Amino acid sequence: KISPLDKDLVNEMISDTLCLFPRVTRSLADILYHKTKGNPLFLSRLIVSLSRDGLLRFSLSRRRWEWEEEKIQSMKIPDDVAELLTNSIGRLPSDVQDAL
Repeated sequence: KISPLDKDLVNEMISDTLCLFPRVTRSLADILYHKTKGNPLFLSRLIVSLSRDGLLRFSLSRRRWEWEEEKIQSMKIPDDVAELLTNSIGRLPSDVQDAL
């Protein structure tokens, strides 16, 4: 069993993932910590989902990651990682879903 991450570890994970200083990612980390309750798998899948949905994106002009903090804060997410993964699979082309 994998233990939940605390807020500081969530921030460290996001900071490392986005190659930004922890002080820059703190507000995003706080939001994602509350949404995932520190579950590392849920957190990693949510980051991918945010990127796919355009709420977390790389800015070529600023050469860094940016995010829509208010939209992320207000978005409804599944209660657990299994539902998040199910939703992700549901977005795949039908032939890929059939193969799974």
